[in-house]
Amino acid sequence: MSEVATELSLPVAPDLPSLALRDNWWVLIPVAALVAAIQSHVLWALNYVHVFSAILWTGTDMFMGFILGPILRRADLQTRRAIIVRLMPRMLYFMTTITTVTTTAGWYLASWLGLFRLPAPQIWWLYAALAIVAVMAVQGLGILLPTNLRVYFEMRRPAPDGARIGRLMRRYIAVVASQTVLQFAIILIMARFATGI
Repeated sequence: MSEVATELSLPVAPDLPSLALRDNWWVLIPVAALVAAIQSHVLWALNYVHVFSAILWTGTDMFMGFILGPILRRADLQTRRAIIVRLMPRMLYFMTTITTVTTTAGWYLASWLGLFRLPAPQIWWLYAALAIVAVMAVQGLGILLPTNLRVYFEMRRPAPDGARIGRLMRRYIAVVASQTVLQFAIILIMARFATGI
């Protein structure tokens, strides 16, 4: 236990990324693409923004849950600390932005394509997609976002609580993995829409 405390009490490097938007300005690019697509009223442009941002969202969930998560669990505490304290500020902005862009573009697409006027039972596919998005939004804003912040601030402390960080990261990775499963479900629904219900 004293080794863990000693290892984690090393000073945090001064070049750590901040949570300031000015240091994460790049997240405005997908927002600008979304606004441009909506304002242009060009269907393919909005579809492109929706599909591309959905790919980024799903790919990030898979990467975090099934590739980076298991690697971090096996890494020594100092390596884990160095990665997490740099990763969390970017994830905070990236995931919040990309999920908002994806769902907003999807809502506009469904509206432009008249999917909200589908008769039963086809409309139930749309309701299923909306329910999945609602669950993922609750998970993202209610669990992942606060966990991101807790881990980030804990890691910046002179002597972070390794056990607390481990618990938070296990929850984070578990929720990200569950989001991946939900992503597969919503991709199935989108494939149904794309090929005709």
